Amino acid sequence: MKVQQLYTGCLAEAAYYIESEGEAVIIDPLRETKPYIEQAEKDGAKIKYVLETHFHADFVSGHLDLAKKTGATIVFGPTAAPNFKAHVAADGEVLKVGKVSIVVLHTPGHTMESSSFLLRDER
Repeated sequence: MKVQQLYTGCLAEAAYYIESEGEAVIIDPLRETKPYIEQAEKDGAKIKYVLETHFHADFVSGHLDLAKKTGATIVFGPTAAPNFKAHVAADGEVLKVGKVSIVVLHTPGHTMESSSFLLRDER
C-alpha cells in the first residue's frame, strides 16, 4: 500500500493518493489532473475511485475531469445530490481498492454530505 499527500500550500488544500495492487484512489483532487494521472502511471496503477469529502467552495475540484480521463467512479457521501454521474455512498459502505478497504463515514458538519474515509490496511 502507498499513501501520498499532495499538498498545495497557497490553498491550504491536501489531496491524497492511495494505491494498492495496481488500483488507486484520489481524495479531493485539485483541478489540475496531470499529477494524479502521472503518479498512477508511474505506479502501474488504474485510478478506480475519486473520493470527495464534500462539495468544495474554496477551490475547483478536478473530480469531473479525472473521472472522464480515467474512467474512475466519483464517490460522495450520503445526502449528496450531484447533478452529474457519481456514486452516493451509504454510511458504512466499504470500497475495495487492491488489498485495502476504505470505509465511508458520514460526518455532516462542514456540509451536510461531508464524509470521512477510514483506510484499512491490507490483511
